[in-house]
Amino acid sequence: MCNFVEWKDVKLVYKRYASLYAVVAIDPDDNELITLDMLHLYVETLDRYFGNVCELDIIFNFHRAYYILDEILLGGELQDSNKRAALHAAYEGDALAEKVPEFAPKSYHRK
Repeated sequence: MCNFVEWKDVKLVYKRYASLYAVVAIDPDDNELITLDMLHLYVETLDRYFGNVCELDIIFNFHRAYYILDEILLGGELQDSNKRAALHAAYEGDALAEKVPEFAPKSYHRK
């Protein structure tokens, strides 16, 4: 099965995880396998954070998903491939949101 599709002036890299599809658009010169590996790292980190991640976790907690993505990628480049470091930063953000509720997103719900 191929996980790469050329579409217009970009390449689409995708992977299916149970009922969750993850898709990334990259430049034609970028490496598809590295992108697929980064995508897998991100989904594994989300899975560990949410505990069996599904699309509803991402929809209702998009701020957390973006925060984890920001911990892994910076400016479209891999910043840190350590899942534990990204999860630690996310848990610290959750702890800060509990201490200072006015800075927590409106949809913040404690697991």
